[in-house]
Amino acid sequence: MSAQPNRTLSPFSDNMSEDRLALLARLTEGLDADSLYWLSGYVAGVAASSRHVPLSAAIAANVAVPLPAAVAETQASARLTIVYGSQTGNAKRQAEALVREAEGAGLNVRLVRADAYATRELAAERLLYVVISTQGDGDPPDDARGFVEFIQGKRAPKLPQLKFAVLGLGDSSYPQFCAIGSKIDARLAELGATRLFARGDADLDIASVAAPWAKQALEQARDLLKSDAPSVPRAATVTPLRGAAHVHAPAWTREKPFAASLLTSQRISARNGTKDIRHIELSLEGSGLGYHPGDALGVIATNPPALVDAVLAQLKFDGERALSLQGESHSLREWLLRKREITTLSKPFLVEHAKRAKSAALEHALAPEGREALRELLGEHQLIDVLHAFAAEWSADEFVAALRPLAPRMYSIASSQKAVGEEVHLTVAVLDYEKFGTRHVGAASQFLATLPEDADVPVFLEENERFRLPSDASRDVIMIGPGTGVAPFRGFLQERAETAAAGRNWLFFGNPHFRSDFLYQLEWQKALKDGTLHKLDLAFSRDQSEKVYVQHSLRRRGKELYDWIANGAHLYVCGDATRMAHDVDAALRDIVIEHGGKSDEDARDFLNQLAAERRYARDVY
Repeated sequence: MSAQPNRTLSPFSDNMSEDRLALLARLTEGLDADSLYWLSGYVAGVAASSRHVPLSAAIAANVAVPLPAAVAETQASARLTIVYGSQTGNAKRQAEALVREAEGAGLNVRLVRADAYATRELAAERLLYVVISTQGDGDPPDDARGFVEFIQGKRAPKLPQLKFAVLGLGDSSYPQFCAIGSKIDARLAELGATRLFARGDADLDIASVAAPWAKQALEQARDLLKSDAPSVPRAATVTPLRGAAHVHAPAWTREKPFAASLLTSQRISARNGTKDIRHIELSLEGSGLGYHPGDALGVIATNPPALVDAVLAQLKFDGERALSLQGESHSLREWLLRKREITTLSKPFLVEHAKRAKSAALEHALAPEGREALRELLGEHQLIDVLHAFAAEWSADEFVAALRPLAPRMYSIASSQKAVGEEVHLTVAVLDYEKFGTRHVGAASQFLATLPEDADVPVFLEENERFRLPSDASRDVIMIGPGTGVAPFRGFLQERAETAAAGRNWLFFGNPHFRSDFLYQLEWQKALKDGTLHKLDLAFSRDQSEKVYVQHSLRRRGKELYDWIANGAHLYVCGDATRMAHDVDAALRDIVIEHGGKSDEDARDFLNQLAAERRYARDVY
């Protein structure tokens, strides 16, 4: 008698046709481990319900059982839900760390990525923490677009019984710093939820804000869940997501980077062109590091010595003076060279500088009506420009304390490890130009461009699970990467060639000039010739009187592009977040409207659904 139920419950039974298996493969394609665990639990719960499997047996198997509404609501009152939205992985790591702490304290907690969160559950939630980043000029991360739209939209329910807290992550060199966290925090309160404590707004120095926020979050959760003890078995949790408990700690991290030897630094833009674009190859030999196309490499750079000298001279500081801060002691020169950000501005620094400069122009930029002036300051000026334009008296200690820590620079990897072995390749635009009477240089790009042969570069890998080639190699792939945004697609194409992927590959590339800026031209032409690359559309914006960008190429190919997408193609975009990504998204929406016969709202939903299915992925910065 026991053998028959096992047979009928098997997914490979006679009832499972090839069509259904294909549908199942399409459903699970691109899902990460967290989502697959959730899906397995959900399906098992449905099976348990339909077969009348006892609740106790389902609990023992750790599956999700469709519970009566009253029981589900009771569970929600005794559970902490943590929803995260993350573009580069920082918000995910903070959420995972909080889950580990909560589980260690014996709390009933679940971790859910924003695009996997069933928004219908929001009305039943009693304790919710949201950890979310802001991208570019005030945009949500791709995995949270649908979640944010739902929270802000008319369908969001009233939430009088919900208690919540929000941790926002962002970059204060952008005007709309942590804007998404702020919007969610305000909207939840507007819906009637109770804010447990103040929102955290974390800059690139994430730990300084995230650590005290997480401590307070854990204390509040302990108090609330202790007073609302569950009246049903804890093992019967509705969603058995425990993603953070299974996180593998890499051997090399931003705190402990690997010293990768420089193999090649080759200029791949014309020497008479306006841009210096480098192809960088680094050795990972002996590191044990492995990566996938779509991942990023973190580079821990030092600031340009000439810029350090200029800052010291402008402020009349002694670079050899010892300075202690937050348990570290270095010379002032060392602080500026290796420990503090001096090539980009942040709003918090401008606020502190304005207190000392007594400048009406600077105060105007920091006022609500000066938003455009602030945007121009943060986008166009470097620290040295502000020190020149708005003279102020600083003490060395206060100056260093006001600067952000020097953050690693993340580069999309431009290679497949299957093709290059123990190497990793990068495509780097070297920032070096004159403006406001000073030389502007980029910290990491200058660091990489001026390295001597065989120099070591401190690096670490950053996984990007949302920017992966389809697991089904027969799927077509559409890649949109203007400028250095083409980098990951070099890796994609290498991977597809090495694995003999059956799907077609279509690349859209753009840059100012054909003759000077056609990055990896010979490689793309070879790929077209040997059939690895099936289509290549180019947009060189300055080679004709009318500027032409990749979004124009997309619209020109709209019908065929939509046909590819409608037939299962995966769509990838890499590059500038502030302009290009918006323009490309708008072009794609117009294509769906025109060639898919959809309304504007339906087209937005269509693209959001593609993103949720991991068929529309963006690596934007």
